[in-house]
Amino acid sequence: MIKVKQKKSKIGCKPDQVKTLEALGLRRIGHVKEHDDTAVIRGMIYKVRHLVEVVE
Repeated sequence: MIKVKQKKSKIGCKPDQVKTLEALGLRRIGHVKEHDDTAVIRGMIYKVRHLVEVVE
């Protein structure tokens, strides 16, 4: 399991990045969600890597 924390705002981001954050379950700065460590989740995190922080 990995924890994903949103560290920056989604305001001004591209629409696909906003949807990726929503798909990860992140709604606001400081929000943390726990996910299984799969290739799909890793790809989503990579797409918004400038907005999130990962704790393994």
